[in-house]
Amino acid sequence: MNQEELEKCIDAAQNSQQYAHCPYSHFRIGAALLTSCGKIFTGVNVENSSYGLTICAERTAYTKAVSEGYKSFKGIVVASDLKDRFITPCGACRQFGVEFGDFEVVCVKPDRSTFKSSTHKLLPGLFSQEDLIAKAEQDERECKAQN
Repeated sequence: MNQEELEKCIDAAQNSQQYAHCPYSHFRIGAALLTSCGKIFTGVNVENSSYGLTICAERTAYTKAVSEGYKSFKGIVVASDLKDRFITPCGACRQFGVEFGDFEVVCVKPDRSTFKSSTHKLLPGLFSQEDLIAKAEQDERECKAQN
């Protein structure tokens, strides 16, 4: 992301926080996902009394983008209200993000200070499409060897 795109995404992520549904944790998260063609999709965390059904802001943004036909991304910005430390995506959101490649992940505090990383750096040893392809190729080789 260039600086102008980053600033727009920070604005979008921080502005979206007001829509978070977090009656249990009171921990508002906003995300802004930038597509390769420059469109921004926002997302917020939506909590549920059955905690396992809660969805994070990042996955909300990814789902909104994909449901409208976008699958190529430049970056995602994740905003929280926590002033003393950066909040990075949870493990599920990290795995969800790498499905769409390696792109910038920017975590932002209320004062707009940032921590920059990438989907691949945040998930070392990641499981991806390449692993599934490698397994299919291995199965095919083994099948041919048996015949």
